[in-house]
Amino acid sequence: MASRDLVIGMIFSLQTVVGILGNFSILYFYLFLHLTGCKLRSTDLILKNLTVANLLVIFSKGVPQMMAGFGLKDFLNDFGCKFVFYVHRVGRDVSIGTTCLLSVFQAMTISPLNSRWAELKVKAHKYIATSNIFCWILNLMLNISLPLYMTANITKKMDYGYCYTVFYCKITESLSLLLVLFHDGFCLVLMVWASCSMVFKLHSHNKC
Repeated sequence: MASRDLVIGMIFSLQTVVGILGNFSILYFYLFLHLTGCKLRSTDLILKNLTVANLLVIFSKGVPQMMAGFGLKDFLNDFGCKFVFYVHRVGRDVSIGTTCLLSVFQAMTISPLNSRWAELKVKAHKYIATSNIFCWILNLMLNISLPLYMTANITKKMDYGYCYTVFYCKITESLSLLLVLFHDGFCLVLMVWASCSMVFKLHSHNKC
């Protein structure tokens, strides 16, 4: 094995181990609170959902990348490639969507009772579970076509070290890219808006 592959494998291993330990620690913490009968905050349900999504990303992307970094090539069959990339994309998109949901919920939480968000602020905590479920369903459906482009065969267009992406036409490739950009861009805009809104409200509160 080349020294470069060894270094890359070690880096991916460190990131993967730290990510797994960190996210499992959070899940264990929430399990402990549940078993001891502690009352959880409204945001805790969002954080638990985010932790599960992060673990999916780590296991479906971090572990294969770590193995590829250590020089293991083409260790997944065709079904394995399709399944791993589908799980990774869904986990990634759910993670982004859940982070966006958390930002928007926090922005509504700190909004004053006389604001236009007052009515929604009171009801928001009731729809957290529904929003989490909708986020999973939406991203499962949006990425349903992804397995069509993944293969374990050597005939390839883009090499990931253990799987390959094959786009059959430019239109399909462009539409796939636009869908990803629209999803990520929409969530990013909402997160920026929520973050700026929170900073403005906290700054205004400190001036009072």
